[in-house]
Amino acid sequence: MQASVKWCGNETFLGLSNSGHSIVMDGNGGANAPSPMEMVLMGAGGCSSVDVVAALKENAEQVISCVAELSAERREQAPKLFTKINIHFVVTGKALDESRVASAVKDSLEKYCSVCLMLGAGVEMIHSYEIIENA
Repeated sequence: MQASVKWCGNETFLGLSNSGHSIVMDGNGGANAPSPMEMVLMGAGGCSSVDVVAALKENAEQVISCVAELSAERREQAPKLFTKINIHFVVTGKALDESRVASAVKDSLEKYCSVCLMLGAGVEMIHSYEIIENA
């Protein structure tokens, strides 16, 4: 996997992925675009969400929606590393099996999510979930 990041002036940077997609990042705390740390946080949520939805679909669960709500704490001084991340999943579906949702969330954190596993070595990672029934 490869990527490049180009400085565009001021505190703006353009990231280009190997797959040809681009995203603007803001080095000024997210004033004009997501900051690099916000990108890492969203990456953890995205990666883990992929795992949760895939596991539920694999088990023939009728998932309609999956929203990952992320919160993080960081060190006060530089480097301002993440110290704690919580990913709370709001999973909506029809007759979802709670044990399968719990298992999908747990397995993502402990076995499958590459981003969470990388961060987890130095960050307290917490996953939680709630289920919304959609009849």
